[in-house]
Amino acid sequence: MSHGIENVKEQMSLACKEAGRSESDVELIAVSKRFEADTIMPVLELGHRLFGENRVQEAQEKWPSLRVQYAGIELHLIGPLQSNKAGDAVALFDVIHTVDREKIARVLKKEIDKQGKQIELLIQVNTGQEPQKAGIDPLETKEFTHFCRDELGLQIAGLMCIPPVDEEAALHFALLKKIADELGLKKTSMGMSADFNTAIALGATCIRVGSAIFGVRQT
Repeated sequence: MSHGIENVKEQMSLACKEAGRSESDVELIAVSKRFEADTIMPVLELGHRLFGENRVQEAQEKWPSLRVQYAGIELHLIGPLQSNKAGDAVALFDVIHTVDREKIARVLKKEIDKQGKQIELLIQVNTGQEPQKAGIDPLETKEFTHFCRDELGLQIAGLMCIPPVDEEAALHFALLKKIADELGLKKTSMGMSADFNTAIALGATCIRVGSAIFGVRQT
C-alpha cells in the first residue's frame, strides 16, 4: 500500500518542478473515505498526516482512535455537510472544504463560536453550474464570500471545486484560481487522482487524491 502515496508524491514533485512551483506550496490530502483503519495505517506509518473524508459519521467511527495512535493528524471534510452534522464536523475536522450556502455558513458560525475552535473553511464553487451538484454559482461567489467573511466573521481561506466529469478539468481549475485571486484567497482545493498534475500546473494549493493512494474503494 505504501507505494501508492510514494508514487503520487513523485508525480507531485515533477508537476511542481514543471510549473516552476515549490513542492511546499501544494498539500496532498489523502482521501480515505470508505477505507478502513487498517488500510489507512500504512500511510500514517510513512509519516503522512493530511486526510480527507466525505461523511462526518464515517469519520467519527475511525479517526478518534487513529488520532490517539498518531500525533499531528489534520482532517479535512471534503464532502457535503448537512446542517444537523455541523456541530460534529466542527468538533472533528480541522478544515471544511464545502461551505456552499448561507444556512450552513450561519450554522458553522454558531458552532465555531460555541465550541471556541479555530477551523479553516473553504467555499465550494460549482464551476460547471451543474444543477445536481453542490456549490455556489461562480457569479455569486464574490457576494457569498463577503457574506461569510464580513457579515459572519468566518475564516474563509480559499475555494474548492469538482469539475464536471465530461468537461476539460483545466478550464474549471483556471476559473477557480481566477476567482480566488480576485477575492484575495490563497487556497485552491482542486485536482483528484486523474487530474492533479493539471491542477498543480494551474495553481492548486491542495489536491485531493484517493484511489491513486489506496486503490479501488470498497462499496
